[in-house]
Amino acid sequence: MGVSELPGQRPAAGPAGTVLAIDAGNSKTDVAFVGADGTVLGSGRGSGFQPPKVGVRAAIDALAATVEEARATSGVTGQVEHVSACLANADLPVEERELTAALDGRGWGRSTQVRNDTFAILRAGVDEPRGVAVVCGAGINCVGMLPDGRTARFPALGKISGDWGGGSGLAEEALWWAARAEDGRGEPTALAATLPAHFGLDSVYALIEALHLGRVAAVRKHELAPVLFATSAAGDPVARALVHRQAEEVVAMAAVALDRLGLLDEEVPVLLGGSVLAARHPELDGRIRELLAARAPKAVVEVVTAAPVLGAALLGN
Repeated sequence: MGVSELPGQRPAAGPAGTVLAIDAGNSKTDVAFVGADGTVLGSGRGSGFQPPKVGVRAAIDALAATVEEARATSGVTGQVEHVSACLANADLPVEERELTAALDGRGWGRSTQVRNDTFAILRAGVDEPRGVAVVCGAGINCVGMLPDGRTARFPALGKISGDWGGGSGLAEEALWWAARAEDGRGEPTALAATLPAHFGLDSVYALIEALHLGRVAAVRKHELAPVLFATSAAGDPVARALVHRQAEEVVAMAAVALDRLGLLDEEVPVLLGGSVLAARHPELDGRIRELLAARAPKAVVEVVTAAPVLGAALLGN
């Protein structure tokens, strides 16, 4: 019987100083048991972590299966010293507290701390906990931190919290402009041809119908973000304006976070992560660097390549 099946009980301790590191995003989860010397003792990968869709208990149950997968390869049979969990959808302090209590109830570690998963990306890309990270995947988020524990962050709940963009947001914007171009309400754009063509359709109307009736699954809309970037690279002004708007949003979040932490005039890393930014689209990447150089001249822009679960482990030390 695994530890996750014994809520409320505290099993015997595992190796001293061991950390259970969790990086749970919307689309995938990585888990690692990490020894006191930094050695990865065992790891596992699971599906995305989405409490808003399935409920906290079901989300934690799915996470538990991945933890047990990692435990089976680690040789760790008891409690770890600390659980460091960086979780998608832990956007507000109240959500962090709820998820901390839920994880702590599993008895995996002597102590537990939950942070938003953006912190894992930030910590994975810096030598010390000092800098800012902007993540642009399905949505967009930004966090900053200092070695003394101070942080800067945003609710990152979509339009209701002032956010714009991310893969899903870009797809929606591209569809909006394409629909209006085709029916005459808006200006012409090549998106009216490139978006439906991606699904083998001959018109935006056909794509709208397919999405509305479920012939094209709604989850596939995110596939349109790369089409938008390709259309922009081909010279379409509407697509280019959307790409530039995304760059402006990334820089706005980064600059505000830097300012809150008193780092606008210091040499400090600004890390870019998530599928949209990690793709390093030349136009988006270049525009971000250009705009950020004007607002924070000493900032050093880098794309995170290290696994975020490493960041979760470092945050647990």
